[in-house]
Formats: sequence, C-alpha cells, structure tokens
Amino acid sequence: MSRAAAFATALRDVLRNGVRLSLDLFKIMIPIIVTVKILKELGLITYLAWPLKPVMALVGLPAEMGLVWATAMFNNIYSGIIVLASLAADVPLTQAQVTILACIMLVAHNLPIELTIARKSGPRLPFQFLSRVLGALVFGMLLRLAYTATGALQEPATILFQAAAGPEPLWRWALGEVRNLLSIFCVITTLIGIMRLLQALRLLDLCNALLRPVLRIMGIGPRAATITIIGLVMGLAYGGGLIIHESREGQVDGRDVFASLTLMGLCHSIIEDTLLMLLIGAHLSGILWGRLIFSLVATALVVRVAARLPAAARNRYLWAEAR
Repeated sequence: MSRAAAFATALRDVLRNGVRLSLDLFKIMIPIIVTVKILKELGLITYLAWPLKPVMALVGLPAEMGLVWATAMFNNIYSGIIVLASLAADVPLTQAQVTILACIMLVAHNLPIELTIARKSGPRLPFQFLSRVLGALVFGMLLRLAYTATGALQEPATILFQAAAGPEPLWRWALGEVRNLLSIFCVITTLIGIMRLLQALRLLDLCNALLRPVLRIMGIGPRAATITIIGLVMGLAYGGGLIIHESREGQVDGRDVFASLTLMGLCHSIIEDTLLMLLIGAHLSGILWGRLIFSLVATALVVRVAARLPAAARNRYLWAEAR
C-alpha cells in the first residue's frame, strides 16, 4: 500500500471514529442542552445549584458550577462542558477557577461506566467511588490554596464553547448550540487524529519509559505497570479493559490491580483530556502537572496505608482476590 493510500485509509478511520463517538455523545448531550435551557428560562438554575454551594465553596467555585461537575460525574466531560458553556455568560470565571473546575471534572467524571470497569477488575466499588470524588475535592482545595496564595491565573478565562449572553430568540440559541456541537465534533475528531499520530511517532513509548520507574517505586509490578501506563496515556477504558482480562487470568495480583485502578481513576487519558481542557481555558499547571503529581502521591499514600491493614480488612474494603 502506498503512503497516499495509507494516509487516506487512516483519515477515513479517524473521521469514522469521530462521527461514531460524536453521535454517541450527542444522544446524551442534546437532552442535557434542552433541559438546561428550560431550567434557565424558568429561573430554576439558582435553586438547583443552592444545595451544591457548600461543596463548591470548598474549591472556590460558584454554586452553579456544581451542576457542571454533577453532569460530568454522571455523564462525561463533554456533557459537563456543554453545561459550562450554557452558564458561562451568566457566571464569569477566572482562569484559576476554570482550571480548578477542569481538574475536579478530570478526576471524577463518567463514574457509572468507569466504576463498573474498576469493579469488574476486583477493587471494591465504595472505595473507588470515594477515592474519585474525595480525591477531586482535595485536589481542588489544594489548587485553590496554591492559586490564591500566589495570585496566579486571576485573569478572566477564555472559553471556546460559549452560549450567547442575555435574552435571545429561540432559533439563535439553537443555532449557537449546533455550532457548539459541531465544534465538539471537530475537537473529538482532531484528538483522535492526534492520538493516531502520537502512536505512529512512537511518542507513547516515550511516556512508557518515563513513567515505568515511578510506578516501580510505588510498588506496582512490571506487568501491571505496563497496563497502568496505557490507562494513564490512552484512557481508563483501554487500561481498565486490559486489567480486567489480566486479573481474570490471574496474571496480576489483587494489590497491583487495586493500585493500578486507583491511579488510573485519579489520572487517565493525560494527553486527550488535557488538550480538551485547554479549550475551555484551563491551565497546564493544574490539568497536567498538578493532576499527575497529585495522583501519584495520593496513590502511593493509599497503597502504603493499605499494606498496613489486616488482610481481612483489605479484602473487604479495598480489593478482592484476583479471579
């Protein structure tokens, strides 16, 4: 096959995957868009966000941003971005606040699917849920303290996906949302293409080489380390799927599965998700470097505490034996 033919084939695959993934997301996102619009028109956003105000206050965000995080937790990051675009005109944010919001979404999102992956691998569901949600809040609070103490990132955030401000005809609102959806399709397709390019250039192998010694220090064995790196770079669905297979085959012990899934839960898809969050105005200091360091340190602490617990307690609350 010539290079031109190979390129054309790769381009068709990228476009096909972009269309397929976008359509799957739009089935979830469009009802959310309509629901948020109805809530805004009825003036109910403030009342729905009020119970979330104490939680958002912990990380220095307006109460309305709780709806963004809740949407991301129970659906996915793209759905959270759509809600953010719908609220951003009425609730302006600084770059520090957008970075914090992006980070808590990155740590805790798409929980129904991703926690199911973790449960099938052996780790106990309650702990994995708490590690994601509490981990997001702790990380958000640390970022708030750091940005407040240094006065960093206090300028207004620039968000790519924007809804029109103020009253507008229904047709103009609909047109704006269609543009947002088309933008998301373009972003998804571009990210898929970038991942294909990184694979072709073998840059993912470089990530593997850099991260493997760190995971070894954390006590994650070599077989689980390779899978963990795949999850960190490519996403939890990839790494989690491999972990499920390996754990069922008995190739990875329960401790390694637990450590791997805990780390992947806190930090995964570090390339794709990082690029996505840059588009809503988040800063690399939080969404990449802060997230990676926090996840490695938090997982190392959890693994060391777990090692000191009785075997019965570990098996009951943290992980089951590999099957």
